[in-house]
Amino acid sequence: MVREGRDPCRGICTNGSFPFLQGRQGGLFLLLLLQLLLVQLLHPASRALGVPDMIYDSVPDVCATCHVHATCQQRDGKEICICNYGFVGNGRTQCHDKDECQFGANVVCGNKASCHNTLGGFYCICLEGYRATNNNKTFIPNDGTFCTDLDECEIPDICGPGGQCMNIPGGYECYCKDGYLPSNGTQPFHDIRDGTSCTAVDCGILPSFPNASPTLMNNTTYGSQVVYKCWKGFVPDGHSPVVFCNAQGQWEGPSLMCREIECGSPPVIQHAILMGNYSSKLGSRVYYTCTDGFESTGGDITSLCTEEGTWRINTFHCTEKKALITNVSVFNNTCVKWRVNSGRVDLKMVYLIHIQGQQQNQKEFVHEDLLNLTTSSQEPEVCLYLHQGSNYTVDIRMTFPKFSVPVTVKIQTADDDRSFDVSVVNETCLKWKRNPGDTAEKQIYQFQVWGQRWYQSNFYHETSFNFSTKERFPEVCLDLYPRTYYTVNITTMEFPKHWAHVIIATSRSGNQIISNISVLNETCLRWRRNAKMTDSEEMYLFHIWGYRGYQEEFDQEVSFNLTTGDLAPEVCLELYPGTNYTVNITAASYGLPVLVFLMTQITEPPIPDIKFIAVQGGPLPPLSLWKAEDRNGPISSYQVLVLPLILQSKFPCDSIQDTTFFSSDSNTKGYVAAEFLAKDIPEVRELSLGDRLYYGKFYNAPLKPKNDYCIILRVTSEWNQVRRQSCVVWAEVKDSSLTFSQLLGVGLGTVAAVVILVLLSFSVVWSR
Repeated sequence: MVREGRDPCRGICTNGSFPFLQGRQGGLFLLLLLQLLLVQLLHPASRALGVPDMIYDSVPDVCATCHVHATCQQRDGKEICICNYGFVGNGRTQCHDKDECQFGANVVCGNKASCHNTLGGFYCICLEGYRATNNNKTFIPNDGTFCTDLDECEIPDICGPGGQCMNIPGGYECYCKDGYLPSNGTQPFHDIRDGTSCTAVDCGILPSFPNASPTLMNNTTYGSQVVYKCWKGFVPDGHSPVVFCNAQGQWEGPSLMCREIECGSPPVIQHAILMGNYSSKLGSRVYYTCTDGFESTGGDITSLCTEEGTWRINTFHCTEKKALITNVSVFNNTCVKWRVNSGRVDLKMVYLIHIQGQQQNQKEFVHEDLLNLTTSSQEPEVCLYLHQGSNYTVDIRMTFPKFSVPVTVKIQTADDDRSFDVSVVNETCLKWKRNPGDTAEKQIYQFQVWGQRWYQSNFYHETSFNFSTKERFPEVCLDLYPRTYYTVNITTMEFPKHWAHVIIATSRSGNQIISNISVLNETCLRWRRNAKMTDSEEMYLFHIWGYRGYQEEFDQEVSFNLTTGDLAPEVCLELYPGTNYTVNITAASYGLPVLVFLMTQITEPPIPDIKFIAVQGGPLPPLSLWKAEDRNGPISSYQVLVLPLILQSKFPCDSIQDTTFFSSDSNTKGYVAAEFLAKDIPEVRELSLGDRLYYGKFYNAPLKPKNDYCIILRVTSEWNQVRRQSCVVWAEVKDSSLTFSQLLGVGLGTVAAVVILVLLSFSVVWSR
């Protein structure tokens, strides 16, 4: 019984067909056979499919016996096997490949071509310097295609930006433009065959201009321009501050002159005077004080010489003082009293009393004194230590809580043979006349000297000595410090005793105290102290300015004082690296400054804020680079280094110098995969290691699979012909594999192949 819908044939039907190839079961079998056939194509072991040879041998006709490279044809009513085009033989047991190229490439392919035999055919390729007229890499001349000369000079940048190309039959020649020279050999040259390119001529070391420094410089090759900037305190004198590298390899440009800034005379303030000496150079500062009878109402008492060559606008004002001291009177011959209008009875007030006295019938002052009085009384009084037989002028003024207008009182003391008059000669010498009643042939005088400085609270000079003389007009010169206020008491040793009291205010030193300044360890200063007396301390005022030509927003200004008694003082300054400094040093007892110029070298650049990545047996994700700060000097470039992981602990940061992936030792010592110039990098930059692109002049090659690598970021800083580097481990890759981009390409290709195979299979099944 035959059921409906079933195939009645079992085995082979009478019509010679195979029943298992029909219907849905036949489709499934065909699907299986197709899959086996694909496996056979992917794996050369064709017999592994298990198809029996009897299937091939069971065909009874002649066509089944034809060679694999033959075709069965009907001729004279018979079936015969004829070898396909490109093969020769009997068609059944032999069909050998015919070598069309044996007659010569010129005969088969034409001139300027090479012939390449293939199984059952051939193809032609034009020689180097020529191209096929059909613009394909290979061709068969049956369609009239032939080789014609190739104009390589039409290819953009064939010999680089500094070269020019000249076409010749079968090739081309390269020449270098003005300002460029071949890197290897002479001209003309072939860039690929000779391994030569055109490189810009290098002008080398920059020219030097007084009081000026070049700004940040990228290179010194042809076409480069460098802008100079005058040092702080100097301005350009009309000439252009730019030089450029010409085609002859020389720096060309005008000679730059930087003149020192001069502010001229300080501004005049009404009812005020300048204190001490001053300079009109950059950074000089002048001090004002109100004249007698006037007082300050606020504002800065100083004015500064600025970079614009002008004095900073001053807000200092002086107004006339109101009288605070009244009803001054003298009592008991040497005592003075007065009234004060202070407004408060509990307020302590400070008075400055200046005493000047001269002997009667003499013009010169022989006694001068200065003393302070502190009291809260509304009717102060003070008794003064005055010489007898002298005329005195006493000035009294309030200094706290405010300055007052001074009031003056005259005092005439009675004669007393026990005092004698002393005059001051040449500032530090004392001269007097012995008393006519002194009968001793030799007189001994006892000297007591006290010295203080208003600007140096810890300074105190005290000395005492005896002086013997029989001269009628004795003279003694004292060893006194400059810019010091002295009180000198002189007393005779014999009875009856005579005495004298002298006030001396020494002026500034006439000779520079600071000499032989030297720089130690880049930031320390040492000098010699040239002074008549070296057993006391000296106060030095420091003012420091720092600037950077490559960083306009940088500006450092520091002031401080140093007090020391050393003969060879030494001070170390806290300075930033990669900075130009001007240091102003002034000795308080002299007044005129000494300038020192310092230039600190750059140090290792800071490490950017990067994220360390470690990968085990997988692809390396993109690396993110953040820009670092120019904190220790100008950052020039960032380099990505690839080296074997085993060398990580032995890697010195400056060991790899421009080593590319194509270098002979790149596999053992590592190489530079990418370089970014600091001026071209944004705040953040991403890099996919192994993307086969060029970064700078370095090739970013893929990592070799199954190897261990260490990825290092090197930051380079260059300034003033000094180079510094910092390195940090960026990533570690163990048992490396394809990168993300490569893995994505392989994955997409595999998925596409599987989808196509499945679609083909189901189309066969469901078409039945």
